[in-house]
Amino acid sequence: MPPLTRRSFLAAAGATAAAADMTALNVLKSPLLAGELKRQEKRVILLWLAGGASQLETWDPKPGRPTGGPFRAIPTSVAGIHISELMPKMAERMGTTAIIRSLNTRDGSHGSGAELMHLGRRNEASVKYPDMGAVIARELGRAESQVPDYVSFYTSTEGRGNAVGTSGFLGARYQPMFLTTNTTPENLRRLESLSDVDHHARAEMRRLLSQRFARDRRGSALASHNEAYQRVRGLMASEKLFDVEQEPQAMRDKYGPTQFGEQVLVARRLSEAGVPFVKVGRAWWDSHGQNFETHLELVTELDHVMSALLDDLAERGLLENTLVVTLSEFGRTPRINASLGRDHFASAWSATLSGCGVKVGSVYGKSDEDGQTVVDGEIGAGEFFATVYQALGIDHQKEYYLGDRPLPLTDPGTEPVREVLA
Repeated sequence: MPPLTRRSFLAAAGATAAAADMTALNVLKSPLLAGELKRQEKRVILLWLAGGASQLETWDPKPGRPTGGPFRAIPTSVAGIHISELMPKMAERMGTTAIIRSLNTRDGSHGSGAELMHLGRRNEASVKYPDMGAVIARELGRAESQVPDYVSFYTSTEGRGNAVGTSGFLGARYQPMFLTTNTTPENLRRLESLSDVDHHARAEMRRLLSQRFARDRRGSALASHNEAYQRVRGLMASEKLFDVEQEPQAMRDKYGPTQFGEQVLVARRLSEAGVPFVKVGRAWWDSHGQNFETHLELVTELDHVMSALLDDLAERGLLENTLVVTLSEFGRTPRINASLGRDHFASAWSATLSGCGVKVGSVYGKSDEDGQTVVDGEIGAGEFFATVYQALGIDHQKEYYLGDRPLPLTDPGTEPVREVLA
């Protein structure tokens, strides 16, 4: 490698600057590319209900039973399907959604339960698995993409340590952009004191030094970090995607003024621009006390924001290629405790899938009349993940390799719930 001089790497930086900027601009502004994304690209928006949402106050009500609580069940737009009266807007949109009422994941701990419902299985001593977002970013992302592959919003203080986001053995390229303090990524904008030419020059210097460092070294971690660095200019150009004020006020009003509503609107912006996986975490569902007041507030918000998202995606022609998932680490106990709360419960709880690849307007599985046990169609985390992957056209038994060891996307023998798939 020739000696490095300021002139040589400035020249190299200048030569690549125009191409990098043009690629980023094309990703963000090209109507042709936007149309192509709408027609072909699949993506996922996960609404993560952190702390454990109650299935009894959402998707699997038990009115009139000792475990049922004060809220009624209401009919939906699909004959024979009833959900909680706290979700009248989603009741009208039941034709977009499939409900799974038969999850039994056997783990009522926030930490390990959240890990299970992010990974779909347990880590091993020698293997750290990627989470759902990283797998989908790897499978659905485009190598030349200048937008992030995986964005995760979790700006609540409760349970932040359980808001798992990991690329595991897939490496830094698929690590989430994890936003915990602000909807807009920090340090994404070039410092005013740094000229654009100098910014390109620094990037080129880093690239040349990295090449020199890697010349006599081999390793997937090194390649993954270099690949992540190469996307910096594109990520900087995507800053406006995170700015909710870029949306018309009428659209912002549809989602509502809450932080959750604004973040879900940003999730739609990111998804439309080609981000394969966006997770929006909404906390404070851990209702050991005053469960019904808590769910009156949170389910009402979820109903409004989720219905706005599904309408927005449908109007843009994106819903048929976008999978919207609602999921928690577990549900809540049918038994109502002395504090009028519901505790952790992983034996018979619910999740939903809307849009892409799903048999919408359907219910899979059944819990007993009090919601204590699954009586039909029991599934675990692995089956749920396999179903998500298959809905997206991803082979759930596709193998990655860690060294010489093959690692399928789900544990061997796991099958998707084909009754939920379109």
